[in-house]
Amino acid sequence: MEKKRTTIVLFSGDYDKAMAAYIIANGAAAYDHEVTIFHTFWGLNALRKDGDVEVQKSGMEKMFGKMMPKGADKMGLSKMNFGGMGQKMIKSVMKKHNAMELPNLIEMAQEQDVKLVACTMTMDLLGLHKEELLDEIEYAGVAAYLADAEEGNVNLFI
Repeated sequence: MEKKRTTIVLFSGDYDKAMAAYIIANGAAAYDHEVTIFHTFWGLNALRKDGDVEVQKSGMEKMFGKMMPKGADKMGLSKMNFGGMGQKMIKSVMKKHNAMELPNLIEMAQEQDVKLVACTMTMDLLGLHKEELLDEIEYAGVAAYLADAEEGNVNLFI
């Protein structure tokens, strides 16, 4: 029997939406699906390393870099963010219920061989460099995503 495939386009830079994408990805991987998460536009923030990384950037690239959160743990909520307080509140509730936080879900996805792909066109547009993103991820354009999606049994856009 052919292995099932799940593809997810993570377009959103919201903490809760990225969590949903990674919960679904980890669940699909646990059900023995081959899983790809294609991170584009604001979804690339889930792959950013925490803290500053020294790279040469133009003025516009520096501006984008300062405006976007550095790492999955710094992303805001889609609703009720309240200047960052909403994210702190949801993390408190998650801790109380022993729910995994986004950085842990990303790590689990990597352990389960979920293919994490950064969109190279978006990286160019936003001035992101490979050095600023997590190690052990892949880089590709939309054609590579479409090739995976064409074979997919489940295709999601988040």
